[in-house]
Amino acid sequence: MKNDAVVGLFRAMADFLEIQGGNPFRIRAYRKAADNIAGLEDDIADRERQGSLGNIPGIGTDLAEKIREILTTGTFAEYEKVRKSIPEGVLELMQVPSIGPRKAKLFFDTFKIASLKELKRAARGGKITKLPGVKQKTVDNILKGIELLEKGRETMDLLTAHAAAMSFISLLKKYKAVQEIAAAGSLRRMKDAVRDVDILIASQEPQAVADVFVGLAPVKRVLAHGATKCAVVTKEGVQVDARIVPKNEFGAALLYFTGSKSHNIKLRQLAIKKGWKINEYGIFDHAGKRLASATEEGMYQRLGLPFIAPELREDTGEVEAALKGRLPRLVTLGDIRGDFHAHTSYSDGKNTVLEMAKKAKSLGYEYLCLTDHSVTLRVAHGLDEVRLKQKRREIDRANRGLRNFRILFGTEAEIDAEGNIDYKDRVLAQFDIVIGAIHSGFKQPQKQLTRRLVRACANKRVHIIAHPTGKLWPTRGPYELDLDEVFRAARDTCTALEINAHPYRMDLSDMNARHAAEKGVRLAIGTDSHDVSHLDYMVYGVGLSRRAWLKREDLLNTLSLDGLFKTIKK
Repeated sequence: MKNDAVVGLFRAMADFLEIQGGNPFRIRAYRKAADNIAGLEDDIADRERQGSLGNIPGIGTDLAEKIREILTTGTFAEYEKVRKSIPEGVLELMQVPSIGPRKAKLFFDTFKIASLKELKRAARGGKITKLPGVKQKTVDNILKGIELLEKGRETMDLLTAHAAAMSFISLLKKYKAVQEIAAAGSLRRMKDAVRDVDILIASQEPQAVADVFVGLAPVKRVLAHGATKCAVVTKEGVQVDARIVPKNEFGAALLYFTGSKSHNIKLRQLAIKKGWKINEYGIFDHAGKRLASATEEGMYQRLGLPFIAPELREDTGEVEAALKGRLPRLVTLGDIRGDFHAHTSYSDGKNTVLEMAKKAKSLGYEYLCLTDHSVTLRVAHGLDEVRLKQKRREIDRANRGLRNFRILFGTEAEIDAEGNIDYKDRVLAQFDIVIGAIHSGFKQPQKQLTRRLVRACANKRVHIIAHPTGKLWPTRGPYELDLDEVFRAARDTCTALEINAHPYRMDLSDMNARHAAEKGVRLAIGTDSHDVSHLDYMVYGVGLSRRAWLKREDLLNTLSLDGLFKTIKK
């Protein structure tokens, strides 16, 4: 659908006009048009072909012509003209979550602040508090927003990192000289933020492989080109480093370059106690004889340890647990029987009920819960009771045509400022699964935010709390919560907490998910899918769960459909 492109350009145009001090009626017209287009259930390109753009509220002759221009060229001339008149620094300031067009213009006009660096300096120096309407809380929010943006620029999400790695690995696998290949580093450990991509290659022809690597299609710029070490930057701006080693050293190198540094130090300490040395080339005794190097399993075994999964290698007790034979049997992607969080075209998703179901079934699932937004989240086209009934009928029809698979009727229901759910109890009772979620009021005091989640857990109709800390990478960090209190409430009410597998959320975090499980809280992975392709994000949720030391019995997703309904609260 082209709707998102039109909406984005119209909203940006409104912001630009506001920065210029433009006509408030024009600004309002663009914003109203954007909101109305965002609320359409059909494709605006279809409306244009049918000649019915004028039937959309707020779309007159002028805006209709601009829509046609966007559909043809991807932009419109007036937007490009106005955009060029806005100083780049102002546009950069507007990337900070708490800064809108007016504040960005105010900072630029008053102090000529035109970069995040300058804004940070002014905020820390107390300069901007002299401006009208800018209090210390505003400054604190600005500094927090800048910190999030800077971290986001230094790192990338798992989806971006994984895509970059696979673009190289899939191409290199075609060459006979490549004997083994794997991603290493923080990507292999499934950290939620990755600085750069590390690829390890085993080959007897390192120079030939290096020459191929730097010449691959994704490469934009070569940073280093040696026989055993290469570094490039992709066309998407991702740095990818390659190490090329002999096959008999592949295991030692993979262990070393996977890390983490702290985990490697722990292994080095074990080797030293035995009078040995361990490095990227292998384990060696006091006389320099190689004891192990070909495989990771052989390296661990030589140290007297079972294989430790990459996701656990963070020096958070994994070596000690391995020595005592107490490593958990971690959940795997193959253990997953279903997904609890997915949206369709009924709210803000792009695909139909049946399209989402067929994709989930192709993944080997037994069930998929379709959790479109509830009525008060109008920006995401939340469903009223009439549309809920329509969706339920469609799910029932689809289920009759599916074998060995079930579409569950669910909702992502809004938790209001007091912790109430925005559907009445008689409506909530109709759902198979109810997910409670907060999408507003993130800056409320810790006590109020905590109380909202605790009250939602106490609601007998709520089965899962979605993205419990509200993190949204890279622009929004977790909001203030007393997580211990939330964990107690979830445990005592048999409410599951979500591990949101969307790579921009990854919420709960690995440490919080581990802590929740230790407190007896049940967890549920949800991909928060808005497109059939997003259902593949389950791999990231499983990766996070493994980093959290979770076993299959810690997750609702590993239950059969019958087991699920026997387990969740009634």
